[in-house]
Amino acid sequence: MERETSESSPTTAPKSGACAFVFAPSPLLTVTIEAAPNGGTELHIHPGGQGFWIGRMASILGMDVHLCGPFGGEPGGILVDLIGREGLTVHPVHTASDNGSYVHDRRGGERKEVVEVPPPTLTRHETDDLFSASLAAAMSSDVAVLGGPHCDEAIPAELYSRLCSDLAALKIPVLADLSGPTLTASLEGGLTLLKVSHEDLIEDGRAPSDDLDDLVSTMKSLHEEGAETVVVSRAAEPAIALHDGVVWEVEAPPVQTVDHHGAGDSMTAGLAVAYAAGRPFEDALRLGAAAGAVNVTRRGLATGNSRAVEKMAENVQVRRLDRG
Repeated sequence: MERETSESSPTTAPKSGACAFVFAPSPLLTVTIEAAPNGGTELHIHPGGQGFWIGRMASILGMDVHLCGPFGGEPGGILVDLIGREGLTVHPVHTASDNGSYVHDRRGGERKEVVEVPPPTLTRHETDDLFSASLAAAMSSDVAVLGGPHCDEAIPAELYSRLCSDLAALKIPVLADLSGPTLTASLEGGLTLLKVSHEDLIEDGRAPSDDLDDLVSTMKSLHEEGAETVVVSRAAEPAIALHDGVVWEVEAPPVQTVDHHGAGDSMTAGLAVAYAAGRPFEDALRLGAAAGAVNVTRRGLATGNSRAVEKMAENVQVRRLDRG
């Protein structure tokens, strides 16, 4: 199945509510092998990639999501169609190479990678087209959300710095869920809100440990580098945030985890929805934590029920931390 795509002809899917632009530099075609209830085998084919997962949860929560990313070859044509069916509007930039993909086997309960095809490195012209299409889509949105690439080689990190800087100049709030080189580049351009996991901060050498004082110190450093607000997820531990000089702790109810994958992306989507709606920061933390909590009760990445997320938010505890 092949479909010629271009940045000037988006595949539309009407949606009510505030509008979000989602930057998805590495859309993936995913295949998951599951055990069927009757003892047989099921095959699930879905779009993937961090940008899409963030966009899907934002759409579930009522946002009009416009996703921009590179699409090429047979996987690209399939992805544009599948993402449109999820209720997102796709602004596809055509590329000469196929999109990345993977096959996971989850019949034993845990995900096992069978094969992975990494996304290609974009050419200079493709990178320019992606930047132009992203800027156009973002200028028509209430909030911009930046997802990361599947691998560092997929896209130049400096594109994030340029995009953040230009969107800031246009007074468009920019939220990002990043790590590594793209995180550093985005801070150079400036961010309204950075969401990052504590594992990524430690792996990147930004935080020496998962000790709370170390993470708070790292959040302050990230703020000084260019992030107005910083939210750090801590796996099963309460998330923490730095906003207007105040440190917050965010604790969701201890629900049973079916699959933790996608929880962070769901949290980012919840934060974006609240920001676009102009809700208070504490409400944004509640909605983000609730979206992540509902996600882990399901097997689908960044999936859930909007009513369940709203009700879960009522049970999320947000409190100030006095760090002296």
